[in-house]
Amino acid sequence: MKQNRRNFIITSGLIGGAVLTPSLFNNAFGKNINIIGENKKMKFTFKPYTLQLKHVFTIATSSRSTTPVMLTQIEYDGIIGYGEASMPPYLGESHETASKFLSKVDLSQFNDPFKMDEILEYIDGIDEKNTAAKAAVDIALHDLVGKIIGQPWYKIWGYDKSKTPNTSFTIGIDTPEVVKQKVKEATAYNILKVKLGRETDKEMIETIRSVTDKPLVVDVNQGWTDKHFALDMIYWLNERGVKMVEQPMPKTQLDDNAWLTEKSPLPTFGDESVQRIPDVIKAHGIYSGINIKLMKCTGLREAHKMVDLAKSLNLQVMLGCMTETSCAISAISQLAPEAVWGDIDGNLLISNDPFDGIIIVDGKVTLNEAPGIGLTAVRSF
Repeated sequence: MKQNRRNFIITSGLIGGAVLTPSLFNNAFGKNINIIGENKKMKFTFKPYTLQLKHVFTIATSSRSTTPVMLTQIEYDGIIGYGEASMPPYLGESHETASKFLSKVDLSQFNDPFKMDEILEYIDGIDEKNTAAKAAVDIALHDLVGKIIGQPWYKIWGYDKSKTPNTSFTIGIDTPEVVKQKVKEATAYNILKVKLGRETDKEMIETIRSVTDKPLVVDVNQGWTDKHFALDMIYWLNERGVKMVEQPMPKTQLDDNAWLTEKSPLPTFGDESVQRIPDVIKAHGIYSGINIKLMKCTGLREAHKMVDLAKSLNLQVMLGCMTETSCAISAISQLAPEAVWGDIDGNLLISNDPFDGIIIVDGKVTLNEAPGIGLTAVRSF
């Protein structure tokens, strides 16, 4: 029986590794969708934006009070998908580099947004690196397609939204007085993530422990270089209620990181050492788990594959972020039911978020029913 030409033909598009046919779609979601028009084109636009941080954000290697981002849109048949590139300086991207890359993007050559693999392979092949800029296109495309379908991506992927983890709230390196203030601001969160990697590490932990006994995780950002010192620190942290250590040593010290993981009483997670799919395989036997960030891996398409690969290798999955708006945060949260750890708080650290999206309830990442990546409102930006 021929498909009515006023039904949506999706058999050419792959979503989550499976062909989503009209019958499968209708069985899953109980609705019909309109056919892709041969003369319809995708319109891609982008705009620079600067995030204002509530506090100066300090890690082992740098400090900053702003983060440059690029906000993107893909419009198709009156529907708009939103995306974002967050570009902290250490990533090597900027408004200038992102503008140069995104100016090369021509989506008008595609008339079917469901050909996501084809479109995103084209985006990835435009130039080397530029992973955040690529993520800005990927996120907007996922938002668009989810809105066309009328479902959030966690449902399209078949995830149970009740299985999302708590998110940690990040406490950057600072003076004891400011650290105490940050902890007070984080009363709604059940886990605190503490930035370490400087000579004040023990002072940071002791300051936090003077005002709260909440579970902690720590991110060293490659700040420890001696494996014996690192192991001593981890034992010390373990005694003070720390549950996990992220990127304890430089990513280039593979043997030292593997040695540390083997002897550590706490799980270790690769962050700077894990960018894209090949790095997941390399992390096996080096770390207990990996931290997946959209700005490093080019977006949801690859992040979804990294989650599946990590689980097949018995690597724990952590989902992370940069300082981002609720756009990118809502996007990475679509994968949250598959994560053991969540560090999805980048939007909570800024004062000028132009979006509303997923929320945190009692410290837990809480997904909504909004289609696409879960944005519920958009203010002017």
